[in-house]
Amino acid sequence: MSLRRNFFWTFAVFVIVIACLLVYVRFVRVPKNVAYVSEEEGGIVVINLNTLKVVKRIQPKDTAPRGIGITFDGKYLVTANKDTADASVFDTRGGLHFVRRIPIGDNPEFVKLNPSGTSAFISYEPGSTAGPPQEGASGEDDDDDANEPPAQIMEFNVSDWSRVQSFVAGKETEGLEFTPDGKSLIVANEAADSLGLYDVAAGKLTRTINLASYGKRPRGVKVSPQGNSYAVTMEGSGTLLSLDQNLNVIRSVATAAKPYGVAFDRQGSRIFVNAAAARKMQVYSADSLQLLGETPIGQRCWHFTITPDDSKLLLACGRSNNIYVIDAKTYQQIRVIDGVHLPWGIVTYPRAFGSLGLP
Repeated sequence: MSLRRNFFWTFAVFVIVIACLLVYVRFVRVPKNVAYVSEEEGGIVVINLNTLKVVKRIQPKDTAPRGIGITFDGKYLVTANKDTADASVFDTRGGLHFVRRIPIGDNPEFVKLNPSGTSAFISYEPGSTAGPPQEGASGEDDDDDANEPPAQIMEFNVSDWSRVQSFVAGKETEGLEFTPDGKSLIVANEAADSLGLYDVAAGKLTRTINLASYGKRPRGVKVSPQGNSYAVTMEGSGTLLSLDQNLNVIRSVATAAKPYGVAFDRQGSRIFVNAAAARKMQVYSADSLQLLGETPIGQRCWHFTITPDDSKLLLACGRSNNIYVIDAKTYQQIRVIDGVHLPWGIVTYPRAFGSLGLP
């Protein structure tokens, strides 16, 4: 009897442990070493970064996600849904469960978390044409309207997704970036050829940096990991700018056609640029803006991420409906992940450097 009783209790404990592990994996554990991709046609794709394969796809009702962001703890994914005037929050634990919608305004586009991770900022463009950008005669996207009303930016508290404030931004707001202290938000005003610097606490414009003499249509803006410089891409003129910590332009260089997505590497020594129309990913020295290398990529690759281990880049290529995987050191193509439908944004967890990710 003693042996039977011992066996029973041992087996019971084993079953309980297995059940607890299953519950943890299913409902508690935050997925790691994954990339999340927003598809403008309404889906969200999860890629396993170990296997470089799609492991999950969901198709939420009535969404057209573009902007995408992940909370610092990896528990929540936020998408800006261009066609439905709102944002969606998903719980990543257990496979992207819908949590709630957040009313925003017409055509939400960009999602950015502040440096402390306590607030999410979402831009939207009243009057802009909804839906995926349309291709022009040249085969490239044309979704610009300089006559539209100013963009708006809304701040939400990540703890409960309550609205904190909203404020008016510039014409055709694109990239958002924070100063390292999180006190100011930098906004790329595409139609005005400028950057706007906003006091976050007050929600007011404090400075306008006119970039018209350097090029046209600024889109991407990123701060370096050290916080002492910024990189800005200007799509209309094919220009990459380097700015100092006070947002003064110190260098400019011509890039391939229509640069948008931009990011520093972890060391702050290289700047990666997606030149969408040229179908090239280009790499520049951060201090001199010397071209270090480039590689061919797909069609309309706007946003990208470096993997958390800094070994690869994943580029969301909207018009070729795939993800290009590039070696971060040799700049050679590793793989193309097909079957992704009009991808726009991409982020990873753990959070990594990229056009929508760190810092």
